[in-house]
Amino acid sequence: MSDPFATPEEEKSAVRRLRGRLASPVTLWTAPGPAGLTVSSMLVADGDPGRVLGLIDEESELWDAVEMSGKFAVAPLAPADRQLADRFAGLMPSPGGLFVGQTWQQTDYGPVRAGLWAGCRLVSSRPCGWALLVEGVIETISADAPTAPLIHYRGRYRELG
Repeated sequence: MSDPFATPEEEKSAVRRLRGRLASPVTLWTAPGPAGLTVSSMLVADGDPGRVLGLIDEESELWDAVEMSGKFAVAPLAPADRQLADRFAGLMPSPGGLFVGQTWQQTDYGPVRAGLWAGCRLVSSRPCGWALLVEGVIETISADAPTAPLIHYRGRYRELG
């Protein structure tokens, strides 16, 4: 089933077509406020300390909350989280707010669900393309049993395996 509102392939920019052919992890970024946003343009840089980098919308409520608090949490989403990803991406209605209907633990980094997540301290941000490149130092990681990741590829969610 195709999206009748999607930009036809031949009308997409070459950069957008390239980006669409790269598989990306689907993550949920949250911050005190609470605020949250689905982010697929991100990576984790190993080091001492480890870092998280991501491209987010400068006009998003998430950025306002991150800028105000100086902290944020990043959690990879699983295949069962497709609707949650759509809700935080603004693609699905969220009556009562983004954080309704799930069990959230309040942390200094923002609300998180049980499972794997990283608590980050904001160290820098700068314009990058049509987004804001946000860099955070990982201050804490909460790990749980490993689960398969949710992947975004060619405009759709995918699963590994």
